[in-house]
This record gives sequence, C-alpha cells and structure tokens, in this order.
Amino acid sequence: MFIYSLRASTIKLVGVACVALTVLITLIAFVPTYADNNSTTAGAGDSAVSYSYDKIKTKDDVINFLSQFGWQVEAEPVEVKTVTIPAEFDKVFAAYNEMQKEQGLNLLKFKNKEVTRYTFSVTNYAGYDGTVYANVLVYRNKVIGGDICSADVSGFIHGFENNQE
Repeated sequence: MFIYSLRASTIKLVGVACVALTVLITLIAFVPTYADNNSTTAGAGDSAVSYSYDKIKTKDDVINFLSQFGWQVEAEPVEVKTVTIPAEFDKVFAAYNEMQKEQGLNLLKFKNKEVTRYTFSVTNYAGYDGTVYANVLVYRNKVIGGDICSADVSGFIHGFENNQE
C-alpha cells in the first residue's frame, strides 16, 4: 500500500480557481437562452411586437390583453365559464390546438384541467357584418389559449393576431 501526499502551492490553487472561473463564464456566455412562455414576440423583420400573456385576474385584464392585438370588445363579457380541457383530444380539438400552437400556445399540458373561458363581443372586426366573439382561456392567471371567431355556422375562426390592416 502506497500513500501519496500532495501539497499544492498557493499559486497553483489560485491558477486552478482562475481556470475554473474562466470555464464557468465561457459556459454562461455560450449557453443559449430560451424565452419563457409569459410573452410571445410576433412580427416580421425589425418591427417585432411583444405580447404579455400573464397577470390575467379580472375581465378588465382580459380586455387589456385583447387590446394588445388591436381588438376592441364590449365592457361586459358575454359569458364567463369554467370549462375542462379534455383528457383526450378528438380531431376537432386537435385542430384547435394546432391553431393555438401557431400563436405560440399549446393546450397539451393542460389536459384534464379546469380553466376559465371569457367570451367577449368584438366591436371592431372590419369587413364582417355578423357577430364576432373573442374567446380567451385562462389558467392560473395566464392566457393559455383562445380565438377570434364568428357566430355563424359557416363562419371563421383564427388566433388573436389582428391581420386586418
């Protein structure tokens, strides 16, 4: 059995600490950062717009959320209802979730959760004479999904983005 003892000088210890610190700083500088789900950036080129999806506690917060996209809605919601995201998505709900994914949201992680759905009448939808609704799904004070849709059976449905200009 052999026993080795090593005595590091102060200079070697400081050198090792400096190398470790340099490696740590390099890793921090080159590790990619990931955006959180609280806001989404949309837009083309240099004119990107950022939307906030959190801090939704009241109907007024929902109105302010929709106004970020340029939508004007009635002051009182048509309906505020607790709904459950299904545990298994059928074809219709899977297609609805694909629309959510296009706007940076995803309902998959909210399967079987109770969420609040706010429905407002949109007052500034250009080029359409019928009734238009804004549906906003909120879970734990965050918008997790929603849409702008017409009340007609053969109408339309799309995400929050206002592409009428």
